[in-house]
Amino acid sequence: MKGIILAGGSGTRLYPLTLVTSKQLLPVYDKPMIYYPLSTLMLAGIRDILVISTPTDLPNFERLLGDGSRYGVEPLLRRAAQPRRPGAGLQPSARSSLTASRAPWCFGDNIFYGNGLSRHLTRAVQNAESGRATVFGYHVDDPERFGVVEFDAQGRAVSIEEKPERPKSSYAVTGLYFYPGDVAAKAHEVRPSARGELEITTLNQMYLEEGTLSVVTLGRGYAWLDTGTMESLHEAAEFVRAVEHSQDLPVSVPEEIAWENGWITTAELEEAAEAYCKSVYGQHLKKVAAGGLVPIQDDGFFNEIN
Repeated sequence: MKGIILAGGSGTRLYPLTLVTSKQLLPVYDKPMIYYPLSTLMLAGIRDILVISTPTDLPNFERLLGDGSRYGVEPLLRRAAQPRRPGAGLQPSARSSLTASRAPWCFGDNIFYGNGLSRHLTRAVQNAESGRATVFGYHVDDPERFGVVEFDAQGRAVSIEEKPERPKSSYAVTGLYFYPGDVAAKAHEVRPSARGELEITTLNQMYLEEGTLSVVTLGRGYAWLDTGTMESLHEAAEFVRAVEHSQDLPVSVPEEIAWENGWITTAELEEAAEAYCKSVYGQHLKKVAAGGLVPIQDDGFFNEIN
């Protein structure tokens, strides 16, 4: 199964910060934004990960992520060029990256938190393997900014509408999608919407209409953070800081997840820790490698340790 992180676009709402770098390389408290979606896919057990970004930004992703071996990702973190332009919809570069294989997608500016989230991710992978797509709904106070799920009286999803003027519910579809093996064929059937864009919402509606879409609502105890604006970027950093300070442990640490999954050895984890020198991040990896923490399989920010 190939995981796809959409890390292109121009990030105009974050100008002037994104005039010189990709939005997904900006810091969210103590680590680059790309670490969070990378951790999400790794927690789902996905090792083949494609990062889609722009020709301008690709060299910076390469300097940060290397060949993926530090995270136990096989064969590499592969990259596909995508022009720098507004919007994170179903753009041609994203469609062309799909093959007949099952494909989870994650927007590069989305952060997820919640105890038990890994169980949802594992179940979504199982759904994809059995021919079902899975999306995640989250209650928001401004649903008109997102794709919105409508539910019937029994709580079953009956429609998905992109950025409606009159939302039929307050549940937004988050930027995390798990698709089965027919996604490539379906993606190439998507036509421009009334807004003139290729919408992922259209793809999700296709699965819903044929009865093969699971909508998982993330309720109390979960958090979904979209870092697409200056204010939301600041709020995400404050949220991560609060969580890390309350438990005295960093969150969304790809090397730790790789080690917990058995993808890298303790020696490789120690080598990664040395690369971060005396930073808090590096000291945490050293503590993990030394066996100073007891692993918990379903902690909020992806396999962290208490």
